[in-house]
Amino acid sequence: MRAIVNESSFPANFTVLKATMVELPALNGQSVSYALLQFPASSVNPPHTHPRSAELLFLVDGNLEVGFVDTTNKLFTQSLQSGDMFIFPKGLVHYQYNADTNNPAIAISAFGSANAGTVSLPKTLFATDIDDAILAKSFKTDVSTIQALKAGLASR
Repeated sequence: MRAIVNESSFPANFTVLKATMVELPALNGQSVSYALLQFPASSVNPPHTHPRSAELLFLVDGNLEVGFVDTTNKLFTQSLQSGDMFIFPKGLVHYQYNADTNNPAIAISAFGSANAGTVSLPKTLFATDIDDAILAKSFKTDVSTIQALKAGLASR
């Protein structure tokens, strides 16, 4: 099934192409949206949440490691292959990772909302104006570590 992915035109970084009411205003009130997820080799869709919808992911091509954390902080993971589906419950932290070092992966996500929203944890925590001292105390580390994390996100 490798023929589905044209590797020469595949993006260099993890990419999301959204079809929500923001991109297609006709979806407003329709309780549905989609996203095409493109994972180059060894790429990750970082931990995030969707506050207004569950996510049903269908893996079109490749392999993905996926997981979510429930409200008791229990991690649920699964290895997906082409044709597999996985559900991420509404509002829970989850991620997808293409551990394959040679091949890309492509997936389609369906949402039960025209505007599911996405809260990226790394960006929300380290690419905003939350004070470095507050983050250092929250993560039981020092300000220089927080600044290093912020610098790493800024370079992407």
